[in-house]
Amino acid sequence: QVQLVESGGGLVQAGGSLRLSCAASGGALSDYAMAWFRQAPGKEREIAAGISWRGCRTYYADVVKGRFTISRDNAKNMMYLQMNSLKPADTAVYYCAADGDMSLNISPDQYEYWGQGTQVTVSS
Repeated sequence: QVQLVESGGGLVQAGGSLRLSCAASGGALSDYAMAWFRQAPGKEREIAAGISWRGCRTYYADVVKGRFTISRDNAKNMMYLQMNSLKPADTAVYYCAADGDMSLNISPDQYEYWGQGTQVTVSS
């Protein structure tokens, strides 16, 4: 069973940048498609970005496209989310998730393993 741990969240001013990391243990990250989801207070969990198991395909929500970059390093069992030009609307808890069927899904219901989340707060 894969365990996922996020890090890198924090407080940043609008226009700033953060880099989130997701460390996996208990299994090979290369066996999974991966994604970053986010959930703001009072809102449903939504996908921000996803990446296929070898990193050949990526998906970005329209609201983050051009500002966020997802990447993975299977040799290190790590996944990343580089977030630039952050906006107050990006404020949320960000979750790392793994999907064992290896296809790039955008629904959180498809993901089997989740981290505990890391808070990102963007001030105006």
